[in-house]
Amino acid sequence: MDILSKEERSKRMSLIRSKWTKQELKVHNYLKGRKIKHKMHPRIPGSPDILIDNKKAVFLHGCFWHKCLKCYRAPKTRKQYWAAKMQSNTLRDNSNKLLLKRNGYDVIVIWEHDLRKDFGFSLERLIK
Repeated sequence: MDILSKEERSKRMSLIRSKWTKQELKVHNYLKGRKIKHKMHPRIPGSPDILIDNKKAVFLHGCFWHKCLKCYRAPKTRKQYWAAKMQSNTLRDNSNKLLLKRNGYDVIVIWEHDLRKDFGFSLERLIK
C-alpha cells in the first residue's frame, strides 16, 4: 500500500528527470571544459547518454534504477514489482551495451556513486 495518494505520487514521479540530470550536467560540463567533442542523448541504437567523437558510448547509471552492486537496496514494499522491474532494467542495459559493442563502440558505464565521490577519477578514461 502506497502511503501517498495517486495525485501526490504522480506529482513526485513527474519531477524525476530522464534527461539533463545533475549527473549528465556534471559530465557535460567536464567534457565541454576540456573541449572534448561530444553529443548528449544521441539517437543511435542502444541509446547511450553521451557519445564522444572517438566512438565511445557513455552510460550514466543511477545506483537505484540500474541496480548498482555497491549501493542498491531493494524497496521493502511491492517486492515482486521491483524485482521484475530491476531485472528488466538490467537485461535492457546488457543488451544495449552488447549492441553498441557489436557496432564498434567502446562502452563506458559511470555510476552515480562515482560522480558523488571523486569526480575526476572516473572521467579520465573518457579522454584516453
